[in-house]
Order: sequence, then C-alpha cells, then structure tokens
Amino acid sequence: MVASSRLPRKQRKRHFTKPIHQRGKCMAAHLNEKLSGEFNRRSVTVRVGDTVKIVRGEFKGTKGKVERVDRKTFKIFVEGIQRERADGTKRAYPIHPSNVLITDLDIKDRTRQKAIGGE
Repeated sequence: MVASSRLPRKQRKRHFTKPIHQRGKCMAAHLNEKLSGEFNRRSVTVRVGDTVKIVRGEFKGTKGKVERVDRKTFKIFVEGIQRERADGTKRAYPIHPSNVLITDLDIKDRTRQKAIGGE
C-alpha cells in the first residue's frame, strides 16, 4: 500500500492503526550471517520458538527463545527477559523486533518452510 502523505504524523498514524493482518510485516528481524547466507535473505518475520539475541537496550547480548509475539503492540517477549516491579514481582519485558537478531529459526511449520524457501 502506497502512502498518500509524506507527513510524519500521518505515517505514524497509519503504522499504529494498521489492521492486525497487516502488522506481521512490521514484526520482522534481521537474520545472523549464517542464516542470512543459508536462506539468501536479510530478515524474516519473528515467530514463537525462534531463538534470538538482543542487540540493543538494557538486555543487550542476552539470548533466548521467543515466548510470545504481540502484533497489537508490535512487541515480542523473550524467555528469561524480565523486570522487577516496585512490589517485587517479576514481569516479562517487551522488546521491539528490530532490536533483536534471529540466531536460530523454528522451521517445524510447513508454511514457514515455504515462506523462507527452505523446502
């Protein structure tokens, strides 16, 4: 879909009001060098079960599996990444997919195999 305006405020509005079925394209992350060469592409949509390395932010350098993908807020949740709240309880910390690097893909799903050209 081609944007009809170049105004930043309208671009942001269009991004944050996208329908859920179009938000998947915004949930992509770069592949590491090995996977990038293997599948001949730079990025792929993040899914539950992928192993990622966080490359920006407070948890930089941490690796873990993706537990949940939230298309509504454009965030992913990685196992082991938690913050302590003021009352002492732990809560999963959301991370934007652009701040992670996919190190291992979960290719059990045939649809995903076709999408990345693994079949």
